Amino acid sequence: MRDHSSYDYAVIRVVPRVEREEFVNAGVIVLCSARDFLEARIELDERRVLALAPAADLEAIRRHLAGIPAICRGGDAAGPIGRLSARERFDWLVAPRSTVIQTSAAHTGRCGDPAEVIERLLDTMVRTPQ
Repeated sequence: MRDHSSYDYAVIRVVPRVEREEFVNAGVIVLCSARDFLEARIELDERRVLALAPAADLEAIRRHLAGIPAICRGGDAAGPIGRLSARERFDWLVAPRSTVIQTSAAHTGRCGDPAEVIERLLDTMVRTPQ
């Protein structure tokens, strides 16, 4: 059995009309410092966004969401934030915002494999049950 490590995660939300505070879960961010792991996965259900806001700018939403995995990967391609540590990038990504792209509060758990955690969180928090 693999040793378990603590991890932090947040759910990425699209809030197409901020004043209404309605949102669609669109992805997750997972940080497991002990495994040097910071990753975000996006699976946007555009039909659900349009159900909340038919005039939503999906192209802008897609563009902003694409920046989140880039920031998680870090490096120069992610701009100045990409040069921060993984913990600092995670904290920056999950900081409270009043914009179309927001995250839930950060939560903590323990796991053997953070990649498996991402799949489980996508299944339970983002993907529509079949």
